[in-house]
Amino acid sequence: MKRELEQLIRLQNTDTKIKKLENSIKTAPQRRVSLEQEFEKRASSIRELQRQRDDASAVKTKLENEIAEANTKLERAERNLKESQNQKQYEAAVREKGAFQKQISELETKQLETEEQLEAAEKNLAERADEIASIEGEKEASLKNFEAETESHKAELEAERKNRETIFAELPKQAAAIYNRLVTRIRDGVAVAEVRNGACSACFMSLRPQMLADVRSGKQIMTCESCNRILYVAPKETASAV
Repeated sequence: MKRELEQLIRLQNTDTKIKKLENSIKTAPQRRVSLEQEFEKRASSIRELQRQRDDASAVKTKLENEIAEANTKLERAERNLKESQNQKQYEAAVREKGAFQKQISELETKQLETEEQLEAAEKNLAERADEIASIEGEKEASLKNFEAETESHKAELEAERKNRETIFAELPKQAAAIYNRLVTRIRDGVAVAEVRNGACSACFMSLRPQMLADVRSGKQIMTCESCNRILYVAPKETASAV
């Protein structure tokens, strides 16, 4: 393959890496927020379960106290019933006893429902016990790895930019001008495209047989008749993903 074409391919690969690294660094703040939000979502669901457990526990305690108080009043009503001196006292004691029995029945029904809610919350928390114990550590490790990756990308970007300067400086002026014109004009910044399955990998236009043969030879710079990108055919063992 002609050295000039090899340089153009190297330049395109480098520019592609630079673009990916720049995008990674640019979107790092948003991606970090998303990562934190994911952990917050998990933590929030755990806190909600804990709130449900605590609320159910508080209601259970309150109902137990109300039932105990109602039972005390029921015992008093039963004593009044036994000790009633006349019909009026008897009927009043019967009504009072019935009212307290109904109240206790309703409170015990609520108590059973609350105990079921408490049991469900405690069961869910038990099933997520390992997650609860590890979530803060996982968050810290994930954010640490994220920051390390971002710093690595910044260092890699600096190295690739220097590498690009070297490659570009070695290009003949005419080839450099053609490349710059294409990069500036083309939206995706891909000025050099690999030919795959007989077609330009950028615009997917099939090449004429003679054009394909000329590109395969690598003896001269060939451009796509459809999108004007510089074309090349990579050796099978080093086929590029450009």
